Amino acid sequence: MKKSLLVVVAAAALLGAAVHAQPRLVLVDEDGAGPGGSDQMAMLALLQAPGVKVLGITMVTGDAWCDEETLHTLRMLELTRHTGVPVARGAVFPLVRDEKQTQLDAALYGKVTWLGAWGKGPSTLVDAQNGPTPGTPEKLTAHGPYEFPPLPEGMPTLKPIDEDAAHFLVREVRAHPHQVTIYAAGPLTNIALAISIDPHFAEMSKGIVLMGSSLNPQTDDPEFATSPRHEFNFWFDPEAAHIVLRAAWPRIDVTTVDVSIKAPFTQAMVDEIAKSPSPAARYIAAWSQNRYYMWDELAACAWLDPSIITKEKQLYMDVDLSRGPAYGDTLTWTEKLKPETQVRLVHAQVDLDLSRFQKMFVELMTRPSN
Repeated sequence: MKKSLLVVVAAAALLGAAVHAQPRLVLVDEDGAGPGGSDQMAMLALLQAPGVKVLGITMVTGDAWCDEETLHTLRMLELTRHTGVPVARGAVFPLVRDEKQTQLDAALYGKVTWLGAWGKGPSTLVDAQNGPTPGTPEKLTAHGPYEFPPLPEGMPTLKPIDEDAAHFLVREVRAHPHQVTIYAAGPLTNIALAISIDPHFAEMSKGIVLMGSSLNPQTDDPEFATSPRHEFNFWFDPEAAHIVLRAAWPRIDVTTVDVSIKAPFTQAMVDEIAKSPSPAARYIAAWSQNRYYMWDELAACAWLDPSIITKEKQLYMDVDLSRGPAYGDTLTWTEKLKPETQVRLVHAQVDLDLSRFQKMFVELMTRPSN
């Protein structure tokens, strides 16, 4: 009897160890502008993380056009030796917002700092030591959605898969029910389309991690100082963000502007990463020289290790869909003040352990490829 009990206990221990050893599953949805930069470095953080399996990457227009982003991402995967990860092209345009109406809105209500793929707008330059400073207004290089300039890092030989992003997302979540986290760090068009295809998509996941929203960032950065509820990812496709924020996710974690602007990418970090011979470090040393906020990297690392976030606010969150100067702005309520609609509770990150986060990111970039 005792021997049988010992066998059962030992078997249970082995099963528990096997379950514990299973990798964490994540699907990455990004607006992968490149080469280098926050979008590509965030994907690298997840690709480099031990105990994590990236099931695939889906691309969405945001910081750049989807087709160009896809090429940059495929080339990044080649250069960093992560070639086994499928990449799917996704939405080229937002659900409703369009460039011409946005130009008219700018004439009526004032300009925004960053227009992403539409490529026109005053820039903001950031010094990692002294903080953000206004850049001189400039017209950034713009081109059509199905065109792209030569890639400075070289054209990839890898190809995207034939399946579109939304159907790929649905298929992977269905294949691993209640096991997959959705990491979405661009406009939420692909995720909204996946929800429209499969109404159970959100509830079948393990949860979603968003880089988006702005509450009340304490900054002199002109992009947020006078528009504290404006944030690009929600603004670029407000209807998609509205759909996603109201879906039945088991959990919603949001990396806000408020915490992102506390996480600069510094020269000291670049110098430390550049000492490593790892493929990821070589890629960053070559292509990620701009000093700016680590928007998407922080969202990725906070999922990998939630303890780097030292303060969050549990709020009900949505997006303003009224056609006017606040179109695309973040809306939030407390439990007592929330409307009687299907608004969902989110975990909104507002502060972090900066030194721990920066150390973690450097260590991820300097380790060998998985």
